[in-house]
Parts: sequence; structure tokens; C-alpha cells
Amino acid sequence: MTAFGTRAYRGRALAEQRSSSDYQFQPHERAMMPGSPANPDHPTPRRIGYFAIGLLLSMTGGFLNGLLTANLPQIQGALGLTNVEGGWLTAAYSMTNVCMSLLLIKFRQQFGIQRFTRYILAGFLILNLSQLFVHSYGIELIVRAGSGIVASGLSTLSLFYFMQSMPPAARLAGMIIGVGMGQVALPLARVISPGLLIHGDVQNLFLFEFGLTLLCLACVSMLRLPPSERFGAFEPLDFLTFSLFAPGLALLSAVLVQGRIQWWSTPWLGYALAGAMLLIGLALIVEHNRANPLLNTRWIGSAAIIRFAIVAASMRVLLGEQNFGAAGLLTVLGMGQDQLVGFYAIVTVASAAGLAASVATFNPLDLIKPVILSCALIAVAAFLDADASNLTRPAQLYWTQAMISFAAVYFLGPTVMNGILRALVKGPSHLVSFSAIFGISQQLGGLAGAALLGSFQIMRERFHSEMLTQAILPTDPQVATRLAQLGASYARTLGDPLLRQAEGAVLEGQIVTREANILAFNDVFLLVGVLATVAFVYLLWRWSYYRRKGINPLATELAALAAMRNRTA
Repeated sequence: MTAFGTRAYRGRALAEQRSSSDYQFQPHERAMMPGSPANPDHPTPRRIGYFAIGLLLSMTGGFLNGLLTANLPQIQGALGLTNVEGGWLTAAYSMTNVCMSLLLIKFRQQFGIQRFTRYILAGFLILNLSQLFVHSYGIELIVRAGSGIVASGLSTLSLFYFMQSMPPAARLAGMIIGVGMGQVALPLARVISPGLLIHGDVQNLFLFEFGLTLLCLACVSMLRLPPSERFGAFEPLDFLTFSLFAPGLALLSAVLVQGRIQWWSTPWLGYALAGAMLLIGLALIVEHNRANPLLNTRWIGSAAIIRFAIVAASMRVLLGEQNFGAAGLLTVLGMGQDQLVGFYAIVTVASAAGLAASVATFNPLDLIKPVILSCALIAVAAFLDADASNLTRPAQLYWTQAMISFAAVYFLGPTVMNGILRALVKGPSHLVSFSAIFGISQQLGGLAGAALLGSFQIMRERFHSEMLTQAILPTDPQVATRLAQLGASYARTLGDPLLRQAEGAVLEGQIVTREANILAFNDVFLLVGVLATVAFVYLLWRWSYYRRKGINPLATELAALAAMRNRTA
């Protein structure tokens, strides 16, 4: 076990070993897995410090994605970017975030938690500093790619800090808080964004990100995590797998992001998708034939893990009702960021309530019920949102979006614990496989949700636009009167009646486009409601089956975990 300095941790056991320069961990204080910090007994002030730093790290990790999503139009405007170039900023974040979990776990296992912390934050601090002085598309792409790596690392670090802040009996709750708090940061980023851009200068946004990174680096240097066990985790074939798997996931992310922007018929998207399937397939073939694989394909291919991945990814698709649907509808209705601060404040509070409820009701013997309730809330909210009109305002969406925000965080903790419990009992190597599956399901599930719902909305908008346009006949007296009224708004600037009539037709076309978009978003809400209902019925059937048969799907894992605890006690 790695030695731990006496200055960092002075407990009762150390009082009896004053002549020793090293603190020897008791069996119950040792880390359960290599790469994770030890779990010594901490005094209350130190636990508070760990909790505060965990909160900072998790919020920072969430802000890295949330601030980009909330302020992408402003960043595009400041740098003079097209929608396609703006999409590549989102893709750059997703490309690195989705695949770095493969290496970060083994990096911790081989080099220790402290190097992992310092390298991740120090490297990103340099990128943030360069972003302050060089405003270019290339630098922004590099920074957003670095953000994906850092966000992946910060989510793990925050989880460790939260667990250190908890007594042994509550460490699972600390894990749930660490996973869920980053989701609370996403709507909070939209609350603070108007204040950061109050003068219309994105430099304030870059300064804020730089300050957060600097603060995180200072805090983790002041109060470090306990050391972890280390061993030679990397093998040469790991890098071959990563060199195949990471580009494959990157290509898949690019296809999902750019598909609805450039449209799916663009030729290079097909080549990229074929390349992604080829690279990912080759990586899985390499792993399937290894004695000590980076990705345990046999475990990943088991029925339980496939169901876990499908449920986790499906929930991300359903949550597109808020991330794409509600946000897009309010944008079509002319709502700007300043007008949505109260709306997203309510969404943030609901997300925090979902996290609190997830911690309070966590039951490892019944991890399906929270997911069932989340699906029910999403279905009800989506159906209620499906009657939007041009008179809809944020106040009409408060309750439904609060329900979805609650569900978005409430399901997350039990879902993660389902996978972690299955991985823990299999050994350290399976944690890499779980991390990869969970990261891919969440990141690609979110991208797939936006791609699916966005493409569906575009197709439905074209359909409704065509239907509305066919119903507008210039020979209809009501239509002619409407065009004349719209054209009259230009009476003071245009003296030619034919030009006024033409401008009236342009305004009428804009109104038709707006109404078609509103109807299309209603169709999106209906689609999400139907999908959520299907998921609800399926999960309810499985839960009822387990209850009726008296089956606990995690009985074997819970028994093995209890045995592991007894051996270290």
C-alpha cells in the first residue's frame, strides 16, 4: 500500500505511531479498487472541506458543457462562425469526452490520483489562458476538445471528494451526489449566462471558465485526496484498442452532431459512419481475443449490461424533450436568454430536488422503480406540452419542465449504481468497461436524442409548412385582407402598393414558418410522450415480474459486495 504522510492525516492510530514517518492504513480504510483513494477516518472540518471541493469540481465539470450549449450562438457570432462550424465545437467536446474514460481509469491506477488531478487541471488551465489572448476558431476547437477531457476527469474527481466527505455508511450516497450534481450545473449555466454576457462580450465567459479552472486547481492542491494503490495497469495492446476505438467514437459523434445541420444525405456522413463502424468493430475484435482486455466484450455483451446500456441511452434520448424541444420552442417564440432566467432557475431547483430525492429514496434492492417513475414523469410532461401555441410563454412550461428536470436527475443515481455494482464484483478491469459503456450511453444517447428529435422536427416543419401554405389562397378575401394589413405596416417607408403587398407576403411567410415550427415541436413532444410511455410499460412489466417471482436482479452482486466488505473489515 502506498504510504501516506503524517502531516496530511493525523488520526488516533497515528498518535500511537509518532516515531513513524508514514501512516499505515487500517484494513477498513483501504481503497476497494486500485486507482481509487483510500478511505481514512476524517474529522468533521475536513469532511466539510471535501464536500465543498466536490461541489466545486462537479459544478465546474457541468459548466464546461452547459456554458458551451447555452452560449454557442454568442460564440459563433463573436468568432464569425457558421452553423456548421459551431456544430464542430459541440462535436469536439463530445469526441473527447466520450472516449477518454477508457484511459483515465488506467492512468489513475498506474500513476496515482495526484498526478491525474494535477495534469488534467494544469493542462486545461494553459488552454484557458491561451483562449483569453487568442480568439480564433482553431483555438476554440482545441479548448472545447480539452473541455471534454477535463469534464470526464472532473466528474470522477468530484465523486471521490464527495465520497471522502461521507461516513462509511453513506458513501454510496456520496457517489450518487457526485454523479447527479454535474447535471444540476447544466440548467444553472443558462441562469448565469446572461450575467456573463451582459455587455455582449464572450471574453467574460472565457474569464469565468479560466477562473473556475484556477480555483479548482488551488482547492485540490490545498486539500488532496488520500493516496491510492498503484500498479502497472497499461499494456501495449491498450493503446492499439484506443487508437481504433477513439477515432471510431469521434466519427460517430461527428455524424450525430452534423447530420441534422448538413442533413443526412451529405455524402461524407455516410463515409464517416462506415469508418466508425469499421474502427469500432476492429477494436472490439482485438479486445475479444485478449487475455486481459481493456474492454471486456463478454461482460459487455451479457444481457444485463445490454439492458443497462439501452435504458441509460434511452433516458438521454427522452430527455431531449427539454434540452431540444422546450428550448427550441421558446426560441421560435422569440424568447431570449434574459427572458428565460426565471424559467431555468425553476429547472435548476427541480434538478436539485431530483438529486435530493434520489439520495433519500436510494434502495439497492430496488433500482428499477426510480427509472419507472422518471419515465412516467417524462411521458406526462411531454403530453401536456404538446398543445403549445404562439401564445405559449415560459410560465406555461414551468410545471412540465420541472417534472422533466426532476426525472433527469432522479433516475441517474440508481442507474449508475446498477452498473457499478455489477462491475465492482467482477474486479478492477471491469470498471473500465463500465465507465466506457456508461459514458458512451450518456454522451452518444444525448447526441442521438438531439439528432433524432431535431431531424423529426425539421421534417414535420416542412410538412406543416406545406399544408399551411396550400391553405393560403390570395383569392380568399380573408387572406387578401391579411396581406393588405401586413403590407400597411410599411406605408410610411414604401409608397409603391405593389412593393407593400410583396412585403406583406414576406411577413405572412414568416408567420407561416413560425406556426409550422410550433406545430412541429408539438409533434416532437407527442413522439417523446409515446416513447416514454413505451419505456414505462416495459420497465413496469419487468419490475412487476421481479416482484411477483421474488427475484432481486442484483442479489449475486450485493452478496459479493458484502463479502468484499467483510474481508476488509
